[in-house]
Amino acid sequence: MTRTAGTKTAGSFWRTGLVAASTWLLISSGLWAQAGSGGAATAPSTNAAQPSQNGDASAAAKPHDDNFVIGNDDVLAINVWKEPDISRSIPVRSDGKISLPLVGEVQAAGQTPLKLEVEIASRLKNYISEPEVTVIVQQINSQKFNILGQVNHPGTFVIANSPTVLDAIALAGGFRDFAKQKSIYILRQNADSTQTRIPFNYKEVVKGQNPAQNIKIQPRDTIVVP
Repeated sequence: MTRTAGTKTAGSFWRTGLVAASTWLLISSGLWAQAGSGGAATAPSTNAAQPSQNGDASAAAKPHDDNFVIGNDDVLAINVWKEPDISRSIPVRSDGKISLPLVGEVQAAGQTPLKLEVEIASRLKNYISEPEVTVIVQQINSQKFNILGQVNHPGTFVIANSPTVLDAIALAGGFRDFAKQKSIYILRQNADSTQTRIPFNYKEVVKGQNPAQNIKIQPRDTIVVP
């Protein structure tokens, strides 16, 4: 009788152990399944963010600027795709032209970069199949203004960073002792070859009384300081 009771007790112990082990396996399987589903759920969100990044990159791309007109002495960076012997940086000559291999002389002054690209590409079609040409204005030297009269360094200056009349006076080294600072004027060239005289009272502008007089300098402007 004692052996029978011991056998029953041992059997009961093993059954209890098996039940506990099975329960632990079921719980572990559930946890692994939840972890797997959680990882799968986060993956789409990463992919969903990707189109937004691509969209921002596309929005940052800017179209070709076709507003600037090339002039004498400007430096152009001309690139012909897969043609390093033709690609180069080149200044516009005083006659407004540039010279390139296979292209010859091309009128650059008076054209926009986009129109010059088309002109160069059309000439290269005789030698290159579907040439891809890019023209970038690397250095602007053609847009200049003059400042004359009672300043320390009168002369001709290149327009850079949209200077105002005050900037121009500073570039010229400021006034001489007897400059008539209230009687300055700007001579501006019009499209019909006439001139417009624009008054500038330095005393008023520096006191903030009439800041609208401090206009942006345009190409071919002449500032006169009597």
